[in-house]
Amino acid sequence: MASARAALIAPAEQPPAFRAIPVGACVRVTHTAGMLSPAGPAPKRWSTDTVPPAQRLDYWVGAISEGFLAMDASSTVRHAFRGQLVSAPLGPIGLNRVAGDAQQVWRTSRGIARSRDNFCYLLGNLDSAWRVEQDGRQAALAPGDFTLVDSRRPYHFDFPQGPSTVSLELPLEWVALWLAEPEAHVARVFRIGEPGWGAALAAFARPWEPAMASAPPLPAQLLTDQLGSLLALACGESRGHTGRSGGLVERIHAQLRERFAEPGLTAADVAAALGVSVRSLHRAMVAQGQTFARSLMAERMAQARRMLISPALSRVTTAEIGRRVGLLDPSHFVRSCRQWLGHTPAALRQQH
Repeated sequence: MASARAALIAPAEQPPAFRAIPVGACVRVTHTAGMLSPAGPAPKRWSTDTVPPAQRLDYWVGAISEGFLAMDASSTVRHAFRGQLVSAPLGPIGLNRVAGDAQQVWRTSRGIARSRDNFCYLLGNLDSAWRVEQDGRQAALAPGDFTLVDSRRPYHFDFPQGPSTVSLELPLEWVALWLAEPEAHVARVFRIGEPGWGAALAAFARPWEPAMASAPPLPAQLLTDQLGSLLALACGESRGHTGRSGGLVERIHAQLRERFAEPGLTAADVAAALGVSVRSLHRAMVAQGQTFARSLMAERMAQARRMLISPALSRVTTAEIGRRVGLLDPSHFVRSCRQWLGHTPAALRQQH
C-alpha cells in the first residue's frame, strides 16, 4: 500500500498552529503515601484537532519531534489524519500517552545527528498490534506487551491500526543505574501472562499515564525506583551478582526494620545511612530478586498487622496505626492492607 512520507520539520518550519496545549492550569497539593507533596506540572497536549486537515500530518511530525525526539513519520491516511500526544514528567521519567491513525515512524541517522539529548523508551501497547525494529531485531507487540528502544541508534515503528501506547521516557543516566548494557535489550518483548519478571514489569508500567504526575499514588522516587528494579529484573541484570550482594541486602532490611515508620523513606536515605551508592543498593536488591519499594511496603504491612491484632493497641485508631507505619493517608493505608494482608484494617481487627 503506497504511503506519503512527511518530511522532518525543523522548529522554524513548523506550521503556525503548532503548539503544546497545557491540560489544566492549576497546581495542586496531593497527599500521597504518607506525605504531602506538591503536584507536578500540568501535562502538555499536542492534538491534530488544532490545525486544518491538510496540515495535520506535518503537524504530527513536528509534535512527536518536539514531544519526544527528531523523528520522521508517514501515514496511509492522507486526509484528516488524527493524532494526540499527552506528556508530563514524574521525577526523572517522562510519562506519555500516544494515540492516532495508522502510521509508520522512523528514528533516522539524520534525526539522531540533530538531537541534543537521547533517551531509552519503555513502550507499552494498549490496544492494537504493532511492530518495532532496532539493531536488526524485530518484535511484534500484542496488546499489553512492552518493549525497549534506545534513541542513540535508528529504529522503526509500524502501527498498521494506529498507536495506542504508553511511552516512558528514561534518561540514559537513570537507565545506567539499572542496566549495564541497555542496547543488549532493545526490541525485546516484556509480556503479561508469561513467566518471569517481564510480566511484572509490563503489569506495573501499563497504568502509567501523564495524569499520574499531578496525583501520584506513591512518591515519585518510590515509583521510579520500583520501575527501574523491575526493568533490571526483567532484563536479567541480577545474574552473576547474587553471591556478593547478600550481605548488603541484609543490612538494607535491617534499616527497613528500624526506619519503616518514617514517611517518605527512600532508597537514597537508606543508601546514605549504609555508606553505599543508590546504584549499589538497587543492584544488590535486584541480584536477590527484590526491589526496595516492595521490601519497604512488606515491612510496613508486617508491622501494621502486628499492631492491628495486638490487644494492647485495640483502642488505637486504624488511621493512627497507619501513621505509625509511615502511611499518613488513611485511604492509602486501607488499600495497602487489602492488597497485602487480604483484609481492611477494621476487618483484620474483627477477626482477632
